[in-house]
Amino acid sequence: MVELTSASTASANSPGAVLVPVPFDGTGFHSWRRSVLRSLSVKNKLVFINGECKRPDATHSTYRQWVRGDDMVMSWILNSLGRDIADSVEYVSDALELWMELVDRYDQTNGAKLYQTQKEINDLSQGILDITTYYTCMKKLWEELNNLCVLSQCNCVCICGAKANTHKAEQDRRLIQFLMGLNVVYTTIRGSILMMNPLPSMAQAFALLIQEEEQREFKPNNQMFAESSSLIASSPDVPGGRNFRTNYSPNTNAPRGRPFCEFCRRPGHVKDKCYKLHGYPSGGPPPNSLNSQSSNNYGTNQHQKAPNTD
Repeated sequence: MVELTSASTASANSPGAVLVPVPFDGTGFHSWRRSVLRSLSVKNKLVFINGECKRPDATHSTYRQWVRGDDMVMSWILNSLGRDIADSVEYVSDALELWMELVDRYDQTNGAKLYQTQKEINDLSQGILDITTYYTCMKKLWEELNNLCVLSQCNCVCICGAKANTHKAEQDRRLIQFLMGLNVVYTTIRGSILMMNPLPSMAQAFALLIQEEEQREFKPNNQMFAESSSLIASSPDVPGGRNFRTNYSPNTNAPRGRPFCEFCRRPGHVKDKCYKLHGYPSGGPPPNSLNSQSSNNYGTNQHQKAPNTD
């Protein structure tokens, strides 16, 4: 008693501490209660909410130590509740009354709760979730269902093997339920898991699915890279690709099939017939009398004979 409620133990903990990372807001009471019980067990303060450490008489020498320890536990629990719920239990007399108030209010293992939890399990499917998130959601619902059915679980020591067989059958049922919710892309690996005899554990099946998921994350990227490489190789505008343009530079906008002069960088003639390089023929127009386009066109027809005017 002195060890559990001593002043040194109480002063080593802050009343502003929070027992759980997420305050209880009215949903998921069983998982919240489990976390609180674990935290109080670590702090060696469970005796204040399970009735083992009762309030001593006001004249007893340990009364003040007990009050300090009880107030500390109450502060921790209140800090772990949502604001609305904390306000509703603010004026309870001690930690035991506070805890029993929460249990009576939210620990309802009735048929409606069982139905709702089982329905959520049946309706759960992978969808847009990854394997890890999907498994986490399913595992959480399974644990909640176990807490609802805690009174029906057997704690006796079994020597005939029936308890182990029952546990294996329950694990196989959960595995089948988990595999049923997977997306269609996992059909092949799901069939491989179902072909195993005996069926693997959830941990083993989860590891296989994680490996398949990691392989699928790389496959689309490789396929996209191959398709992109194919498009680049077949593109006429990309260096190194198949270039079907001839007789002109790929950097121009000239129509395909027309000749192109590499000297004056104009379409309509080739370098061997460029007047700017070889000079204008005798009797031709002076260089400045026509624009460059007309000159180029004239050059392309220089091989034609002049009409006979005689």
